[in-house]
This record gives sequence, structure tokens and C-alpha cells, in this order.
Amino acid sequence: MIAEYIMAALLILGGFFCFVAGLGVLRLPDVLIRMHASTKAGTLGSGLILVAVAIFFADTGTITRAVATILFLLITAPVAAHMIGRAAFKARVPLWNTKLEEGAEEKLSR
Repeated sequence: MIAEYIMAALLILGGFFCFVAGLGVLRLPDVLIRMHASTKAGTLGSGLILVAVAIFFADTGTITRAVATILFLLITAPVAAHMIGRAAFKARVPLWNTKLEEGAEEKLSR
């Protein structure tokens, strides 16, 4: 009974984070910010869903696969984000312009 509530909460949270990752990719203005949204929220959402699957099936094979997949995501997502950012930098993809407050340029130049 309690396991069902935990699984439901994990699935809802995982779905929410995956939705936020997709929304971030669509709505955010810059390639680096989009990359951040997709890797962080997407990995967390997928991990939560995989934990819910492992709890639901509760056999050794499924738990092992879920843990291996979560570890794979945690290892490869930062590397993929780094490579996307590096490719965008080398391709000179324009970044999102922000307006600095008065005096902020002086503080940054120090």
C-alpha cells in the first residue's frame, strides 16, 4: 500500500521534471541554458521514473537494470552537456544578451 503511494509520487515527480526539461528546451532563449535544462531536469526526471519502475517490479534483474541506467545517465549527461556547449562555442552560436544594471560593468571589469 505504501509502496504504491511512493511509486505514484516518484512517477508524478519524474513526469513533472521531464515536462520541465522539455518546456525548458522549447522556451529558453540560449543554447547553453537549454542544454542545462535538458540535462539536469531530464536526468532527474528519468531517474525518478526508473526508481518507481524498480520499486514496482522489485526483482533483481529490473533493479539492476534501473540502477545501471541511472548511473549511465548520471555519467553521460554532464559529458554530453559539455560537448554540446563546446560545439556551440566553437561554432560561435550567439548567446542571449542580458542587460546589466548600472555599475555592474565596472564590478565585472575589476
